[in-house]
Amino acid sequence: MKNKQINTARGAALKTLDQVLQNGAYSNLQLNQNLKSSQLSEVDKRLATNLVYGVLQHKLTLEYWLAPFIKGKKIESWVKTLLLMSIYQYRYLDRVPDWAVTNESIELAKQLGNPGTRRFVTGVLHAVLRQGLGDVNAIEDPIKRRSVEFSLPQWLVDELIKQYGQPTADAIFKAVNEPARVSLRVNEVKTTIPQAIAILKEQGVEVVPSQAKAGLVVKSGDVVNTDSFMQGLVTIQDESAMLAVESMTINPADQVLDACAAPGGKTVQIAAALDEKQGGSVTALDIHAHKIKLIEKNAQRLGVAERVHACQLDARKVDEKFEDGQFDKILVDAPCSGIGLLRRKPEIRYDKKLSDSQNLHEIQLAILNAVAPKLKKGGIMTYSTCTILQQENDGTVQAFLAAHPEFRLLKTQTARALKNARTGATLTILPSDYGSDGFFISNLQRL
Repeated sequence: MKNKQINTARGAALKTLDQVLQNGAYSNLQLNQNLKSSQLSEVDKRLATNLVYGVLQHKLTLEYWLAPFIKGKKIESWVKTLLLMSIYQYRYLDRVPDWAVTNESIELAKQLGNPGTRRFVTGVLHAVLRQGLGDVNAIEDPIKRRSVEFSLPQWLVDELIKQYGQPTADAIFKAVNEPARVSLRVNEVKTTIPQAIAILKEQGVEVVPSQAKAGLVVKSGDVVNTDSFMQGLVTIQDESAMLAVESMTINPADQVLDACAAPGGKTVQIAAALDEKQGGSVTALDIHAHKIKLIEKNAQRLGVAERVHACQLDARKVDEKFEDGQFDKILVDAPCSGIGLLRRKPEIRYDKKLSDSQNLHEIQLAILNAVAPKLKKGGIMTYSTCTILQQENDGTVQAFLAAHPEFRLLKTQTARALKNARTGATLTILPSDYGSDGFFISNLQRL
């Protein structure tokens, strides 16, 4: 792909998709960077965003539809991405006429490739419009059919059906391809929930209450550019992620360890419940120096910097820094496969394997084993992940409890008593439950 600046929505989307699919860039970061450096209107930025997330969410479906038209021909990666992006628009964007999609795609092929590329793209797109797209229901194997229909790797389809049963798994498959909502946490250090709602409304942002106590879901408006966001009255955080800290029932004088803290969303949420005058503080660990700076910046914006002590350290090496029995509460929001975040980070589904989940289970267990002695007797350790794979969730908790008879499992409680009728003690929020990220929360008390 020629390194050429094409200042159109489709040009920005194509560039972003090529960087994500070829170089492993993160879709959200790469898209933000490309949109920031463009001169696109807000309408065009929205189109570019739709194209990037839409193609990534439906990639396996789009490849299935494209395959008969290219029949194994070797084509440059960006040309294939351009064709996938065109088919996505034909199939999923009702308001954009097919002729407009075709013309724009041919123009991009002309500007970025040679005359042969332009002819090839023109031929494929005209054939697609003439012949139509293949029927996914023609795939006989039920696992493969769901894999193509919902654009999820076959191992993940198989695993989720085994773990949750067919009806629940199908609801998850549908949910992870819906658009992600923007949700906010009200910073009660600086304002109240009713005040925040009123101020946001004045600044052109409509919100509704969420499943988390201090959470709001954005219905319309651009939060990031409001004074409310810049002054730290609200911060962007997923509803499910807020529930982990909510379940910790933090007291103002608590000494808290946030063992895997970056980028610091939960650290500052913990800090909001503390009172430095009563000696309350949260120690936030991360392995990377630049992420420590991110935590500190976040704490500064939200007015809780006095209560936050950020420290560069691998959570598995806490013995180097901290005494046993030092903390009232510990949060281990562990590194995980991130399968609960597919709506927000669609590309991660394509480069994960089942073995990754097992390896992460070992890392999660190592972190829990390392930090457990740092908890006071009677203290509570909250273990959470943003995955819905049971081997990283209940599997990790059960393995920890088997090795630590000095701990017991408590029932995870949230302010709005979410899923309280469940039989198990741990709480799993599925992407299909409330339209939020998938998340897992458990609370372990040291006896």
